[in-house]
Amino acid sequence: MDVLVEIQEVTKVIKGKTIIDSVSFDVKKGEVFGFLGPNGAGKTTTIRMLVGLIGITSGDIKILGSSIKTDFEKAVSHIGAIVENPEMYKFLSGYQNLIHYARMSKGVTKEKIDETVELVGLTDRIHDKVRTYSLGMRQRLGLAQCLLHDPKILVLDEPTNGLDPAGIREIRDHLRMLARDREMAVIVSSHLLSEMEMMCDRIGIIQNGKLIDVQHISDFVQGKEKVYEVEVDDPDNAQIMLKDIYPELPIQVTENRMYLPLVRERIPEMVKGLVRKDINIFAVREVTKTLEDRFLEVTEYKGGAEHARTDSK
Repeated sequence: MDVLVEIQEVTKVIKGKTIIDSVSFDVKKGEVFGFLGPNGAGKTTTIRMLVGLIGITSGDIKILGSSIKTDFEKAVSHIGAIVENPEMYKFLSGYQNLIHYARMSKGVTKEKIDETVELVGLTDRIHDKVRTYSLGMRQRLGLAQCLLHDPKILVLDEPTNGLDPAGIREIRDHLRMLARDREMAVIVSSHLLSEMEMMCDRIGIIQNGKLIDVQHISDFVQGKEKVYEVEVDDPDNAQIMLKDIYPELPIQVTENRMYLPLVRERIPEMVKGLVRKDINIFAVREVTKTLEDRFLEVTEYKGGAEHARTDSK
């Protein structure tokens, strides 16, 4: 089974207000799926329904084919999750915390605990008190806690929140490794879009409780049309000429540079047209967009003047 998580037309209504409106997507084994949205868009509400912390008004969520609504215990047995911050007993050592959590699942051996500790890189500090841990170490201990029962799905809400750059990279590398080597489905919600761009295979964007896009991250960021920067000596005449050829094309001009959304195949004819008009071309460069650029484009366009609903987070 390639699809491990199926979210099917899920709706959540709280006090007469629709917080999540018919959201559907799936997550496959071996991929990191990024769940993005502005504050109050419904990310945490969706995650809480996914892990069984709150009920579903309508629709269904299936984990390895088992329904959260009708076969809850079997469905959630496949999930490891951290929603918001991992909570630990700070007066105990990291190892004692893991022993405590291991008692909640059947068949977790000492060897399994040691293997998981090594996997998350805490071997040297696992017997120290948790109160001496940095935030990054506590996040890694939380990750170890999630992995003790060998889940097939890992759900993390803001896993890099408050971490320094080194800690963020550690968590990112661990999640990529878990998806690749253990064929887990990893679902991550985060505000750090630059990190999501490096970490995720696909992303889903939610706004005002509605899922507005799900794409592979490279397709979403670049799209079919890329933006090219064209540096010329006479941008005013160049813009007039290009408007005659491409009347539908939105062209931005800044000093002696023009910015044009074009498919790559149209660049040669654009260059020939400028040369025929004796306009000197100094450079043609592809402008690389980031996930942040595209995210803001999509959410601003879709959102308009609407105010986001208040998430239950």
